Amino acid sequence: MSALARIPRIYFRTAWWGLMSPRFSEQEPLVVVQGVIIKRGTEGEEVLLAVRADVWGWELPGGNLEPGESAEEALRREVEEETGLDVEVGRHVGDYTRTGFRPHTARVFLCRVLGGELRSSRETPRVRWWSLRSLPATLFPWYAQPLNDAQGKGSVAAARTDYQGVRIVARAIAIDLWMRWSDGREK
Repeated sequence: MSALARIPRIYFRTAWWGLMSPRFSEQEPLVVVQGVIIKRGTEGEEVLLAVRADVWGWELPGGNLEPGESAEEALRREVEEETGLDVEVGRHVGDYTRTGFRPHTARVFLCRVLGGELRSSRETPRVRWWSLRSLPATLFPWYAQPLNDAQGKGSVAAARTDYQGVRIVARAIAIDLWMRWSDGREK
């Protein structure tokens, strides 16, 4: 089945997850962990981004905490599962509370690679290093602020709130459709 043919099922599942699940089936607000993994590349600093198997667009690797896990443990596990890399979790960049579509808090940390070999996974079929000076046009818009904050040298973690309304959802759909139509090629 082509990537475009799967859209109705994926969008229905994503809409349910984003609109209904937080209101009817979850006892506590969702908290996810994500890593800004930066390395020195040939063209300066590079950041590792991933494309998930469901809604396509570049984003930070990470995911959900399992019961009893600390944020740092969960992030190390999620990054290894999604990218094949073993990372050291460093500075807490910030907590990004998102309201509107799929209310949640993203707890973002700056990470560095300790080992492993970069590879894609079933959950993230694409992973790639991107120059911080030339991020992809298909980066989901809510990752711009955490990436900017991660490049700062402040010792205090950011605490930001933003609303993910119709405009942001429409932008995410446009990114997803472009990525599927172009098979992941950049604009």
